[in-house]
Amino acid sequence: MAKKQKQPRDKEAAEGGRPVKKGSGGQEGSALAEWTKSILFAAALFFFFRTFLIQTFVITSGSMENTLLVGDFLLVNRAAIGSRIPLTDVRIPGYSSVERGDILVFDPPHEEDLKLVKRLIGVPGDTLEMRGKTLFLNGVAQEEPYVVITEYGDQFDGTMLWQREYLVGNTDPAEYRPSRDSWGPIAIPDGHYFMLGDNRDTSLDSRYWGLLEGWRLEGRAVAIYFSYEKESFKPFPWIREIRGSRIGTRIR
Repeated sequence: MAKKQKQPRDKEAAEGGRPVKKGSGGQEGSALAEWTKSILFAAALFFFFRTFLIQTFVITSGSMENTLLVGDFLLVNRAAIGSRIPLTDVRIPGYSSVERGDILVFDPPHEEDLKLVKRLIGVPGDTLEMRGKTLFLNGVAQEEPYVVITEYGDQFDGTMLWQREYLVGNTDPAEYRPSRDSWGPIAIPDGHYFMLGDNRDTSLDSRYWGLLEGWRLEGRAVAIYFSYEKESFKPFPWIREIRGSRIGTRIR
C-alpha cells in the first residue's frame, strides 16, 4: 500500500526553506497612506477652525490699556460676525451683528498684513464728535469708564484731514483743523465703522487712518486665554511672570 505523501506545513517549507515575506511592502504603504490621511485631515480641520470659527491674537501695544494689556493672548470668535473665504470677496454670514462697544480684530486699510484690535465706537448712520477728549455720539456725551486719559497735550495731525469729506453741520471744511482730542462732527456712511483704542492718547485708530469697511472685520475678541508680563526684564517671563488673574477673563 503506497504511503500518503506529506504536505508541506507552510509556504516556507514548500519553497525549500526560503523565508517569504507576506505583503510587508503593502502593509508599510497602507500605514503611510493612513498617516498621510490623518495629517491632511488634521490640517484641514485646523484650517477650517482657524478660518471660520476661532482665531488667536496677541496684544503687542498699549493702545487698548487697561482693557487689554501687552502680553494678553486673546480668543477671537470669527463665527459670530461671519468670515471671508480666503482669496475671495465672499463672506459667510455670522449669527450676530457687530454692536457699539464690541472689541474687534480687523484688517486696517492703511497697512497690508497687519491685524489690529480696537473698540467699535460708530456704526453706519451715527454722527461722532470729540470735544476736549469727551466723545459725543449722535449729539450725546458718552460715559466711557474703560477709557484711559493722560495729560499729553493735544495736537493737530494732518492725517486726520480725511474727515473733511464726512463733516456735517456748519463746519467749513476749508477751515477744519482736527486734533487728537477735538474733531468732527462726522457722519458714518453705510458699510463703514469707526474704531477707537481705549488708551485714547496713544492709539493709532480711525481718527487717523479713517473709516473701516465692513469686509475688513475679522472677529469679536471674547476672552483672554493666557497672559504674562511681556515687558518684564526677568528671564523666561512667560513662565515667571504669568498674570493668572487675567486668564479666563471675558473681554467687554
